[in-house]
Amino acid sequence: MNWITVRADRFFEHLSGAMTTPLFYIGDTHLSVSAIVKLIILAIFAFIIARIVSEGIKRSLLVRMRLDRGSRESIATIISYILATIGCIFVLQAAGINLTSLTVLAGVVGIGFGFGLQNLASNFISGLTLLFEHQIRVGDFIEIDSLLGTVETISIRSTIIKTIDGLFVIIPNIKFVETNIINWSYRDPRCRLRIPVGVAYGSDPVIVTEALLIAARMESNVLSHPSPKVWFRGFGDNALDFELLVWIDQPQESDAIKSAVNFLIDYELRNRNIEIPFPQQDLWLRNPQELTQAFHHNKDDHSNGKVVPHNTKNSAELKSNPSISEHITPGKAPNNWTLRDLLRRVTYFEQCTDLELRQLIEYGYRQLFPAGQIVCKEDAPGDSFYIILSGAVEVLSQKTNQYIATLHEGEFFGEISLLLGTPRTATVKTSEDSILFVVERHDLQKLLIEQPNLADQIAQKLSERQQALRDLGLLDGDSLGQTPFIKIRKRIQVLFGI
Repeated sequence: MNWITVRADRFFEHLSGAMTTPLFYIGDTHLSVSAIVKLIILAIFAFIIARIVSEGIKRSLLVRMRLDRGSRESIATIISYILATIGCIFVLQAAGINLTSLTVLAGVVGIGFGFGLQNLASNFISGLTLLFEHQIRVGDFIEIDSLLGTVETISIRSTIIKTIDGLFVIIPNIKFVETNIINWSYRDPRCRLRIPVGVAYGSDPVIVTEALLIAARMESNVLSHPSPKVWFRGFGDNALDFELLVWIDQPQESDAIKSAVNFLIDYELRNRNIEIPFPQQDLWLRNPQELTQAFHHNKDDHSNGKVVPHNTKNSAELKSNPSISEHITPGKAPNNWTLRDLLRRVTYFEQCTDLELRQLIEYGYRQLFPAGQIVCKEDAPGDSFYIILSGAVEVLSQKTNQYIATLHEGEFFGEISLLLGTPRTATVKTSEDSILFVVERHDLQKLLIEQPNLADQIAQKLSERQQALRDLGLLDGDSLGQTPFIKIRKRIQVLFGI
C-alpha cells in the first residue's frame, strides 16, 4: 500500500509542476496552464455577469421607458458588449498582466485576425453597424433575397430571421450591408398591396370598380385611409385587366389579407354576374359555305330517318362555357341597383358621365341602414358626410327632445360637424330602409374638388339653416341677413383648399 501512496504523491507532484510551469511570458508575467484555465473561467464568468446585467436592464428599466422591442434589444446588446469588455480588462489586470505589454501581441493577432478571420471580422463590424444605425431592429419585418420574415436576434456574427412559415434562418450580418433590404417596418409600417383582377370583355368598368372597392372595404385589415383605389391596367389577351390597390399596416399578414380580399372579390363579382374569363382561342374557317352545305345535308339526312352521331363532348363544353351563358338581370329593388344608378338619382350627380361617376365611387361607399337605426348620435365626433340615395331619415335633438326635420332622397347631412370641427349637433335616425352614400373626412376634400357644384349645394343648404348657424356661432346677428352663402362658401374654400 505504501508504494501506491508514494506513486500517487509523485503523480500529483508532476501534475502540479506541469500545471504551474510557465509556458510563455507576457511582459513580466508568466502564464502557465493553471493560469490560462483560471483566466478562461474568469472571462466566462465576466460574460455571464454582463449578460445577466444587460437582461435585467432591458426587462426592468427599458420596458418601463416604453421603448419598442427593437430599441430594447439593441441597447441591451450594446450594454452587454461594453460590460463584457470591461470584465475582460479587469480579469487581465487581476492576473497581473500589464495591458501595455499586449500592444505588440494585439498588433500581431490583429494581422492574423484580418487575414484568417476576415469573414468573422466583417460580420462583427456589420453587426455593430446594424445595432448602432437602427435601420434594422429586432421585431422588424424585412425582405432579403426573396426571404420574408421577422428579425428575432442580432448577434455578433449573424442575424436570425423567423420566416412567415415559422422557420428560423441564420443570415451572416455582412449580407445586410452588401444586399438591398426591404424593411417593411421602418418608420411607417403601412404599405400598399396590389391585387390584379381580370374580367371578361363587355363588363361595365364602373360596376367592376364598385365591386372591387366594396370588397376592399369589407376586409377589416384594409385601412380606410389612404382609400382603396382601382386602376384600369389595360386590355389583355383574354380580359380587361384591373388592379385593386389597398393599404395595410400589418405587412407580415400581407398574404393572408390578399387571400381574404380575393375571396371577397370573387363573391362581389359573382353577385353582379361579372365573368372572370379563362384563356381561349378563336377558330376561323376558310370555307364556311361548304360547312353550311354539309350542315344542311346532315339535317336533311336526319329528317329522312338517318341517325347522325352527336359530339357530346363539344356540347358539354358549350354548356359549361360561361362566355355564352345568359346574364341574370338584377331586380328592381333599390338594394339591387348599382351605385352608379343610385348616384344618378341625386340632383347634382345626374349629369355626370360614367367616367365621373367611377371616380366618385372611389371617394365613398354605400351603406344600408334598416328603419329605426341611428346613423349618427348627437355630441359624437363627426368623421363622415352622408348623402341619401334612397329612403328617408329624421333629424332629432336629444337635448331639447324635439323633432327638427325629415330628409329625403338626394339630401345630405353630417356636413356641419366636418366643416366646423365640432361634435354632431343632432341625432339622425332612419325612418325607413335607407341607402346612404358615405364619404369619410379624408375623402371629402377630393370629392368637393371634383364636384364644385356639391360644395355650392352644401353652402346653399347651410345658408338656409340660419338659426342653426347662429347657434353654432358661424354667423353673428348683424351678418345673418346679408350674405351667408358667400361666407359659408369661403369657409369651405379655407377648410378644404378648393
